[in-house]
Amino acid sequence: MELKSADVVLRIDPEDGGRIVSLLVGGVERILPKARARATTPPLYWGSYPMVPWPGRLAQGRIPTDAGEVRLEPNLPPSAIHGLGFDKPWEVLERTDTAVTMACDMSGLGWPFGGRARQTLQLGSSSLDLEMELGEYTRAGPAGLGWHPWFARMEPGDVALRVDAREVLVVDADLVPTGETRRVTASEDLRSGPPLVDRRLDHVYVGAKSPAVVRWPDLALRIEFEQDMNTVVVHTPVEGVCVEPQTMWPNAPLLAARGVSGTGLRTLAPGESLRVSERWTWRAA
Repeated sequence: MELKSADVVLRIDPEDGGRIVSLLVGGVERILPKARARATTPPLYWGSYPMVPWPGRLAQGRIPTDAGEVRLEPNLPPSAIHGLGFDKPWEVLERTDTAVTMACDMSGLGWPFGGRARQTLQLGSSSLDLEMELGEYTRAGPAGLGWHPWFARMEPGDVALRVDAREVLVVDADLVPTGETRRVTASEDLRSGPPLVDRRLDHVYVGAKSPAVVRWPDLALRIEFEQDMNTVVVHTPVEGVCVEPQTMWPNAPLLAARGVSGTGLRTLAPGESLRVSERWTWRAA
């Protein structure tokens, strides 16, 4: 599916997790394509996809509830990761030349809470608005939302990244947060918008302030996010750059059950919903 505004072209694949598979700005690809992904199974490593009904890792797929612990099947062992929507078809509800609304029922991995997600992508000549809503739970359960863009690196030149946060979460050997925070080190500090060069980050920045900025030699892209999305995961392998504002910490259900505060975990009851939005804007660098 292709949306166009002026010379900007956005391509979306509803059948492949409702994800953005291409964003051409100035004739240059800004999204890492599937052909350059490190792996295609599970489908985590390209495009830009919604993370719903939770973002990040859940250790051993464990979700404590008042009715007992739920155990989800890990889709990236030993964790259940990035929700249920990234590998499912999304139903197209509405479409115009510059916008699309899609929906997806939450099911799989033993998820017992029900739910249905909707997302809308609206393209402008120098912007992309993303909205997502989760509701229709059949029983009370955890809820968290975010998007996982893989931005393409360019040759020649490098990508610079600004994330205004001074703390990251402490993680274990499986990259699962322990509940502790620490100050960023010099190589992790992105507040000045440094070139990434060979910084290989896979970090959860907390208390982040909007916007985050991805800068190529020819273009600067701002990611404006709501205050409730101030957990920002940054991943910078050799093939791409991920900048992922989200509403809760990875592993939030287990951490909250242990008494850790500030995780951003929401519990939705039937009839309630959670809604988020972010805006990408760009201009010539």
